[in-house]
Order: sequence, then C-alpha cells, then structure tokens
Amino acid sequence: MSTLNPAYAAIRQQAYEANMQLPALGLVLFTFGNVSAADHSLGVFAIKPSGVPYEKLSPENMVIVDFDGNAVEGDLRPSSDTKTHAVLYKHWPKIGGIVHTHSTYGTAWAQSQRDIPLFGTTHADYNTVDIPCAPPMDDAMIEGNYEYETGFQIMNCFNDRGLDYKEVEMVLVGNHAPFTWGKTADKAVHNSAVLECVAKMALLTEQINPQAPRLKEALKRKHWERKHGPDSYYGQS
Repeated sequence: MSTLNPAYAAIRQQAYEANMQLPALGLVLFTFGNVSAADHSLGVFAIKPSGVPYEKLSPENMVIVDFDGNAVEGDLRPSSDTKTHAVLYKHWPKIGGIVHTHSTYGTAWAQSQRDIPLFGTTHADYNTVDIPCAPPMDDAMIEGNYEYETGFQIMNCFNDRGLDYKEVEMVLVGNHAPFTWGKTADKAVHNSAVLECVAKMALLTEQINPQAPRLKEALKRKHWERKHGPDSYYGQS
C-alpha cells in the first residue's frame, strides 16, 4: 500500500466506522451499500471501496476522492456510487456524510415510486413532510453518466418540491433505493436507520388500515419542535 496522507486520516476513520455500522444495523446484504465522510476544507471525501466485503474493510483502504469524483488517494477502486456522493457534496456544502443502501423497506417504497407518508410521531421527529421519492430517471440520464446524473435527480427533486436538504436529510430514488445524509457520516447512518424504520412502520400502517389518516398538524409540529425548534427540550442540554 502506498504512503497515506495523514491529512485524510480523520475522514478515513469516520468512513470506516460508519460503513461498519451498516451490516450491524441490518441495512445491507453482502457488499450492498456505502458510506462516505467529507472534509469540505480539503475538498475531498473518503468512501468505501467497490465490492469489498465489510469484514475486510479497514480505515486504510477507504478511498479518497475529490468533489468532481476523481480518486485522489487509495489503491482500490471507489464505490460505484462515488459520483453521486461527489455531486451532492459539491452542491450541498453543509453535508458531511452520505449513506446509500438497498435496505428492504426503504427500497420497497422506492420501487413502488411512492413517497413514505407521514403517519406518525416517529416520522415527525425527523421530518414534517413525507419522505420524498424522486421520479425514476429518464433514459438519457440512465444511458449517460448514470451515477453522476443520480445526484442531479436527487437535487432536482428537492428543487421541484421546495425542500431544504438541511432539514430533509433523506430521499428515495424511484425504482432504485434510499440515500441519506447529515452533518457527519455517523448522523447519515442514523438517518438511514430511521428511514428504514419509518418505511417499515408506514407499510404496516397501510396494511392494518388502508385508509389510515395522516398525522394531524398539531402532533406533527409538537414532535418536530420538541427536538428541533427554538425551545426544544428533547435530550440533555
């Protein structure tokens, strides 16, 4: 292995630890999925190498990539989804970590081309809107630079709906799977686990009661604001 730049040690470690959470949380099967961790001051991110089993990962084999998707350091090829991560980091500067999985329930909603409805307070703790499902990509985008265009498909969905990526930190890509992000790689993994949980709850809700009503506004606002509002009181100060 070539000599590693110590400037990238922190994001290598963050990316490694976050990737190792995916199988532990039951969010991936085999080598599905990836996590990256960014350093915007250096203009790079560390990401899982493509196709490497999780038990063989190490901080040292995380690949360093710039925000144009070019490999900067590492002996292995980066994840096949690298260009999607690069596009989002380049255009959404407040993101410090990104996760992509094919988790069962989140992916089922994506394959159904449906937003995940806001039925309950668990969902409202994280979002005051349905978790958006971006439309399936058109043929020209798919046949072109596919992973690069996936990043723009996500951003276009947010732009079209007037959503703020700093508030809604998760999305489904139609016929594909979930992406989540956050200020850190660890927070992005947290959001990925939350999305999967909420997706499962929403499916069960519709099975139990196909006419289940959406969460009423007062409960939605209360649960969001007690965690995120100016007078939030959830957790320890």
